[in-house]
Amino acid sequence: MTDPILINLGGFVPLSTVDWRGRSVCVIFFRGCPVRCWYCHNPGIQGGTDMVSADEVLRMVRESSLLISGVIFSGGEATMQPKALFYLAEEVKKMGLSTGLHTNGVFPEVISRLIDNKLLDLIALDSKPEWNLNTVKGKERALGSDVKKSLAICTKGFHEGRLPQFQVVLTLFPGCIEQVSLVIPEIAEDVDLVLQQGTYIGISSLTLSDLKAIADQFGRTVRIRTREEGEIRYEGTRDSGDAGIR
Repeated sequence: MTDPILINLGGFVPLSTVDWRGRSVCVIFFRGCPVRCWYCHNPGIQGGTDMVSADEVLRMVRESSLLISGVIFSGGEATMQPKALFYLAEEVKKMGLSTGLHTNGVFPEVISRLIDNKLLDLIALDSKPEWNLNTVKGKERALGSDVKKSLAICTKGFHEGRLPQFQVVLTLFPGCIEQVSLVIPEIAEDVDLVLQQGTYIGISSLTLSDLKAIADQFGRTVRIRTREEGEIRYEGTRDSGDAGIR
């Protein structure tokens, strides 16, 4: 008898309509993350231990299956637990549900295996623009290199049809334009690009107009997410000014 596969579980949401555009899904949160982003929206599950049988998580998915069409693996960082992630993705696929991954991209080898095995229908890559600056050193510089590898792997899989949906998410704060200018040119025009309003106590958030102005500088279509307006599709236009975002 084989030992049960365990997941260090950070939480489970049985029904969400905001984590995968156009779908109702459940969300499995994996506990643990090698990155400590200061603006993380789930800091409580960056560490700690809560080991649960993966089969128990699958039972919760089945209980939601009449209301959902897919499952999102999120975190923390799901790719930090590849054994549990692969098992859950395979079993969810057997249920006839679609699978999506929200990831920071710091484990490109895991992402590559998931795509090669056609275990994912969506990847949302949360790229960190600040990691691309020449002034970044040490751990963040190394992690930035891994994210670039993940970007290349996901883009290739998307273009080859092995990854049906791919989006890059940039969480932005005031003063970000130098960082963004190093990231956006690396993102293929046919990849879904999301400019997301960053929020943190004591920092003024970029407005919808600010985020539109960022998109205008690069002349490409984006999706913009803010707390006030939700998510919109925006057709960027070149040379419209920066609206004070620098």
